[in-house]
Amino acid sequence: MTRKTNDPARDDGAPPDAADGPVDGSGDPAHGMAADSVADYLSRNPDFFTGRPDLLAGMEVPARFTGDGIVDMQRYQVERHRIEIEDLRNCAQEVIETSRSNMSVQTRTHAAVLAMIGVSNAAQLFRVIADDLPLLLDVDVVVLAFEESDSPAAAVKAAEVRRLGKGAVDALLGPDQNVRLYKEIKDDGALFGSASGLVRSAAVARIRPARRVPAGIVALGTRGASFRPSQGTELIGFLARVMESCLYRLAGSTA
Repeated sequence: MTRKTNDPARDDGAPPDAADGPVDGSGDPAHGMAADSVADYLSRNPDFFTGRPDLLAGMEVPARFTGDGIVDMQRYQVERHRIEIEDLRNCAQEVIETSRSNMSVQTRTHAAVLAMIGVSNAAQLFRVIADDLPLLLDVDVVVLAFEESDSPAAAVKAAEVRRLGKGAVDALLGPDQNVRLYKEIKDDGALFGSASGLVRSAAVARIRPARRVPAGIVALGTRGASFRPSQGTELIGFLARVMESCLYRLAGSTA
């Protein structure tokens, strides 16, 4: 008995079609045809990679010359362009991440400023600085400290405020600086108190003296490497100036 088939009969000497096996030795019957199609398309569109330089990053370009002592300049240029594209991509990513970080810091600083200007007396201000600012600024501790003064300064007499010896502010900041960033700070407890063992990096900003406010500083401390000298200090300086203004306004008010 014979079985019917839809395949046409063929002599043994007939040439194989694409379904009989690979035409390029790759093991994939369609591979040779696809490769020919790609090659044909690229030959008809020689500017294909001009607007798609990212595709070249994954290509392996064969050397045009294999003789000893001959430099393949085309391969060298392609490799150089790959490196340049990768460098540009890395730079763009770094700019994006820096912009996001700066925006986050700016938003946090504005929230801290709003919290301080909303208080009605010095006691509330000290509590906001000690309790609320660490959360708002995403740091571990915020300390307000003033040098000892011969004149009474009711605005700085509170449990949340630390005392510093005379000359300590200039020792921390330098006589001509208003803000200083420490990548690594060594504190024996005089500045951060019980949190001194926790703090690794810090930002310190000057509080300028007034009639009832002695020379002082506000210090932000973190357990990580959040601060380093290469960073900008504009927002920390702005925060200190607002804090300073609140202190001047509320000097002597405790309830």
